[in-house]
Amino acid sequence: MDFHRIGDKLVSKKRLENIIEEILELRSGGMSQTEVASRLGIDRTFVCRLESLAEVKKAARLAVVGFPIKNKQELQDMLAEEGVELVFLLTEAERWDFVKNRSGLEIFNFIMELIARAHTFEQIIVLGSNKRIRIIQAVLDKPVVGYELGPSPLQEDVYVEPESLRQLVRAIKKA
Repeated sequence: MDFHRIGDKLVSKKRLENIIEEILELRSGGMSQTEVASRLGIDRTFVCRLESLAEVKKAARLAVVGFPIKNKQELQDMLAEEGVELVFLLTEAERWDFVKNRSGLEIFNFIMELIARAHTFEQIIVLGSNKRIRIIQAVLDKPVVGYELGPSPLQEDVYVEPESLRQLVRAIKKA
């Protein structure tokens, strides 16, 4: 559904997305925040806050985590070339093997260690379903760039275009 009831207001999600898209296009085209705000009839501070909310900061230390990945080895090789320090990718079969061959305590300890390690990185790219990305963003409570592989639940390996991921990594390192 496109509409959300907020108190006595009915808000159109699509309209909000269109306004945000227009702001980004105008700003990317060289207009100042003040010019964009004036053109769209909104407050300049809204434009500023919107940019701040979605800003992807430059990251010298970058981690990439994801599953289920069809071309895992290809991505690992490319990410190593790009200097990504932490890469944790699993195929669907590896994900199920991981769960089946460990006790609950072992899984819990591994996840806790991975979360602690992830906190040492300035930026994390998560390759996964929409639901998994949101969960990881909430757990880490730090900047996470989601690379959505599809809607949850993903039950088979997904091919990730290496050049697309490479460009994302480079953009984050250059930001």
